[in-house]
Amino acid sequence: MEVWTYIQLGVAAVFHGPDLFSIAGFGVPVTPMMVLFGFLLGIAVGATPGLAGPMAMAISLPILISIFGFSPDALLPVMGFLIGIMKGATIGGAVPAILFNTPGTPDAFMTTLDGYPMTQAGKARKALKIAHVSSASGDTFSDIVLILCAPFLAVLVEAYLDLPEKTALLVLSLAFIASVIGDSVGKGLISMGLGLLAVYIGTGEDFYPRLTMGTQTLAQGFPVATAILGVLILGEVFKSIEDLWHDHRRTQKRLSYNEIGDQHLSRSDLRRITPYIARSAVIGTAIGALPGVGSTLAATLGFTTGSRRHAKKSPEETQFGKGAPEGIASTEAANSSVSGANLIPVLSLGIPGNAAAVFLILAADSIGGFNPGPSVFKFTTGGINPELVMAFGLFTIMMLANLFNWTIGGGFMRVVGYMIRIPKHMLLPVVLLLTFTAIYVQEARMSAIWFAVGFGVLGYLMRRVGMSPLPFVIAFILGGNLEETARQAFAATGGDAWFLFNNPIAATFMALAVIVVFFSSRSRKEAKP
Repeated sequence: MEVWTYIQLGVAAVFHGPDLFSIAGFGVPVTPMMVLFGFLLGIAVGATPGLAGPMAMAISLPILISIFGFSPDALLPVMGFLIGIMKGATIGGAVPAILFNTPGTPDAFMTTLDGYPMTQAGKARKALKIAHVSSASGDTFSDIVLILCAPFLAVLVEAYLDLPEKTALLVLSLAFIASVIGDSVGKGLISMGLGLLAVYIGTGEDFYPRLTMGTQTLAQGFPVATAILGVLILGEVFKSIEDLWHDHRRTQKRLSYNEIGDQHLSRSDLRRITPYIARSAVIGTAIGALPGVGSTLAATLGFTTGSRRHAKKSPEETQFGKGAPEGIASTEAANSSVSGANLIPVLSLGIPGNAAAVFLILAADSIGGFNPGPSVFKFTTGGINPELVMAFGLFTIMMLANLFNWTIGGGFMRVVGYMIRIPKHMLLPVVLLLTFTAIYVQEARMSAIWFAVGFGVLGYLMRRVGMSPLPFVIAFILGGNLEETARQAFAATGGDAWFLFNNPIAATFMALAVIVVFFSSRSRKEAKP
């Protein structure tokens, strides 16, 4: 009964929250409208090569906060908009991959292998419909797993893990993320170390300035928005500008193909692709629940697994990579099922699993009233836990975004195909201007702009040496929580310097962190020719 009460409160928070405007005296709830706007924007962004969902989320967040303010009522509309972008960008990336052989997002690369051959064969609309059905199915499945698993995992963590274990769990998470992201474990660890170094600059919890070189500006620390937007967005923009400078004479000829035959999805088509959708949805959900692994790996594994199954019972001319509808279904179901599962570590552990999840945590930290982690799913006696209401509100938003995906997502995918024709040299200055505007709107001081430029240069250099910026960003987000938890654990154990190793569970987590780094490094060396 108590769970049902919170479900009702979460739904009410979404549909009976602040009104956007009134029509004939009837107020339109703002949160569903923000989910819709974010979803449509996400499809358009995903369909535009050079842009990405995290980029749109990063630029939108400060602007949304300036519009809605820091009231707790603003959290669900802002989170709804960001979740809409996250989900929309995932399916939007399939549009240019199928129509023009140009993936809108990195995880849509595998979609080009079968999607573009179908376009060349005159079945572009059918390929887009297959991508939409597969994406919506995988997304819905992962959201159901999120709703069922996140509270259960959070309760286990809260019940069985004390401060030393939670500290060791954070260390394990950072080690895992640094080890699995990018081509080199060493570069991942360096990226993570730089993130921890940056977040600890400024006045610490002991009120003593650290690494400030005696300057008052550094004593305040680096604002979160400047570091994250600088490394993730400006770094990518600077790299793209340099790439355009070298390739400014290179043009890509766009070809058009006439439609041939029936473009509708029949029942036999659905029966044919359903096993591949189901298999890839499970794969993508499992990958998404692991912090730092990402949708690109999920798409690759989904495609590879489906290809092996398909090769056993199909003739050579219909194999994956030659226009097989099952190839599109396998890829799109896998990468879309990550978007729900990647919130499992966010809501249950407070650990962002990818770049999109970083901005959801950043939104919660900026607005307040919601602290993702195990304590969210506590049932209070004699009162209502507002964070638990917020969690069920987020579940409602996820399912609402799925509803929009099933109803209007496919039609809008076919509409935004023209986004591929926008030249990249016109998009990048707009992204740069919007990023600087978003930073200044949130921080209202020029020093934040210069900090962002500095972090942008750092992000550019990291990309040029083949170092992923994501461990930096996640370490910057988790660094403060890691320090606070470690200090509390140190005090709770009576000043025991070995508190991470005297506790059996904490020692196990620390050993796993070392094992993950060691075996990841070893496997990378063996994989090199």
